[in-house]
Amino acid sequence: MEKSKNQLITEKSIRLLQQNQYTSHVDSKLTKTEMKSWIEGFFAVKAEGINSSRVANRKRGSKLSSNSTSKKKMIARLRANYFIPLFIN
Repeated sequence: MEKSKNQLITEKSIRLLQQNQYTSHVDSKLTKTEMKSWIEGFFAVKAEGINSSRVANRKRGSKLSSNSTSKKKMIARLRANYFIPLFIN
């Protein structure tokens, strides 16, 4: 489970759970195809697609904000009748 760092819980990610989409932070070097094969193998589900985006590191209260992209967020869209039991439904 070293590829997926943690589940992302926001208002948007909770809404996406209703559409069978799961959001989590992942290793920044991970590709979409690697993540899709890892999800299908680890959870025994069928992924329909993967969306990814890089999240900028921002420090609150700092005048100089760093725009480095060390975090990566992925949204895994599963096929119908599949779910990941570790996530809230």
